[in-house]
Amino acid sequence: MAASFAQHGYDFFPMAGRERRYRENDVADLFPIASPGIPLWWGNAGDPLVVLVHDWYGRLPWLETVGAVLAREGFRVSVPDLYSGTATSTAEDAARLMTSLNVSRSLTELDDIIATARGEGSGKFGVVGFSMGGWLALLHAQGGAVDAVVAFYATLAPHDHGVVPCPAMLQFAEFDDWGKNEEPDDFIARLKEHGTPVIAHTYPGTQHSFANGSIPDLVNPRAAQLALSRTALFMREHLIG
Repeated sequence: MAASFAQHGYDFFPMAGRERRYRENDVADLFPIASPGIPLWWGNAGDPLVVLVHDWYGRLPWLETVGAVLAREGFRVSVPDLYSGTATSTAEDAARLMTSLNVSRSLTELDDIIATARGEGSGKFGVVGFSMGGWLALLHAQGGAVDAVVAFYATLAPHDHGVVPCPAMLQFAEFDDWGKNEEPDDFIARLKEHGTPVIAHTYPGTQHSFANGSIPDLVNPRAAQLALSRTALFMREHLIG
């Protein structure tokens, strides 16, 4: 499979093959971001839409790289800012930011982005979320508005879980913590019981947030490159064909 990823030219982590750690520009622990509260967009209007939903750290720079790469592959890409202009590089601040998240408003934001893209001529829609964003992506997918969903290190607890009516890809770290009845095997079993087509991958030696290129202590560039390339191919299969 690695050869097929290279043929498509996906280059989410250009330093992944080198013996040094990928790093974004140094950032403070808690800081404002550009275009606060406004979704960022890449790609051509009318192309199939992929919405990237950030994790509990907020909309950090690595998502701009992912958005630009996906746009070159023929997708319209949008990345909302669910924290209204703030992001962080520490888990402590991220936990505080997440407690302020308005879930209903966040899901509405995803609906609004899809409506905007539909108005531009997009006919297929996918959502990709990371951690907190993966949970939101799975919640949103239950509404039937998207044609494919990818969730990184996220599941739904039974009380949140309805039917996900579109194909799903789940990307898991080898080392992670889960709440009761939220473990990946339990969630995958429930998806299959509901008839959801599901593919799951676990990446050896990784921890939660391994795809976040703006958090050097957590990112695993090789695993992230593979996981994001699989995500791109999955979206291509279901949105472009």
